[in-house]
Amino acid sequence: MDEFDPGLAWRRSASVALRPEPFGALVYSFRNRKLSFLKSQQLVTVVESLADHPSATATLAACGVAEAQRPAYVKALADLARSEMIEPRESV
Repeated sequence: MDEFDPGLAWRRSASVALRPEPFGALVYSFRNRKLSFLKSQQLVTVVESLADHPSATATLAACGVAEAQRPAYVKALADLARSEMIEPRESV
């Protein structure tokens, strides 16, 4: 995976399952058997909403992520992309 571009369209990978937890969610990939943690409910909402928006940036705005928090969310999404938990998709 090349560098994460928040201006592109993304989605949760089809081989990934989210399990809600009090802290956010566990994310498991059945493809590569990696396990990750989403440490806030807002990040869970962002990941679940990626496919509904034209870009990761638009998803962050639609989910109400504050401007000051967006760099941390972009880093979290980049980490999820490197782990193949989210993947690029065709924009509509």
